[in-house]
Amino acid sequence: MSTSSLAQTAYQQIAAPIRTARGTEYEILARITHSLKKANLSGKAGFPDLVSALHDNRQLWSTFAVDVADPQNGLPQDLRAKIFFLAEFTIAHTSKILSGSAKVAPLIEINTAIMAGLRGQGQGHKP
Repeated sequence: MSTSSLAQTAYQQIAAPIRTARGTEYEILARITHSLKKANLSGKAGFPDLVSALHDNRQLWSTFAVDVADPQNGLPQDLRAKIFFLAEFTIAHTSKILSGSAKVAPLIEINTAIMAGLRGQGQGHKP
């Protein structure tokens, strides 16, 4: 490898974007939400993919619940309570989807709303 290509490779690694915790949460939610949408549109043939996406979504929301339950979490108490409630709803609703008694749309809507909040596009946001 030439000196020029080594320098170029080193620069590319440094130039990689640095992700914030918020950005990472957004990216994970976006990936999972995309998987939920895609599997949902596939009908019965997409059920295995739907199960996988639901599992990933439930794990993510369980992680959110644990995080906001921590007394050291810096978010305001009312926001922490709302996120915890959404986690409980998501976990319970996922079981209903898997049993065939509920639709995926509410989970997609919740994830999309959270992603908008992470991007600063909530109802109270002013550009």
